Amino acid sequence: MNSKNFKIIFFLVLVGLFTFTSCSSNDDAPPIDQIQNQVKNNLQSGTWKITKFLDSGDDETNHFTGYNFTFGSNGTLTVANGSNTFNGTWSITDSNSNDDTQDDLELVINFNLTNDFEDLNDDWDFVSQSSTKIELIDISGGNGGTDNLTFEKN
Repeated sequence: MNSKNFKIIFFLVLVGLFTFTSCSSNDDAPPIDQIQNQVKNNLQSGTWKITKFLDSGDDETNHFTGYNFTFGSNGTLTVANGSNTFNGTWSITDSNSNDDTQDDLELVINFNLTNDFEDLNDDWDFVSQSSTKIELIDISGGNGGTDNLTFEKN
């Protein structure tokens, strides 16, 4: 084998090895739309309460004590405590279609209100989610503060 053929074969082997080792299969992870539907189904089944709301480090959980959150299938969000009822909207969005991972999902909450519930208006990133607990985080682009929001099923 001459030197030129050896170099070509060596180069092709290197390219093949690089391609093989740089590609990873994530076949175990469910598709993003399946995760999105699972989160929607979890939210829509039953009522939820806020068990933690930290607004830039300040614990404001008590502002939501006694309120039950109902995530309607039509995107409506109803909050009630027996004497007060407030309505808003919610959705689950995929913030980045390039890689389609669970990290791209966001819970978007919007209340057209000027009370404590307007503090929940945001596109929240998922920290974790299950059928009984959803932990969310938002890092403010303006002041860099971090907000944490946790819902637990009643």
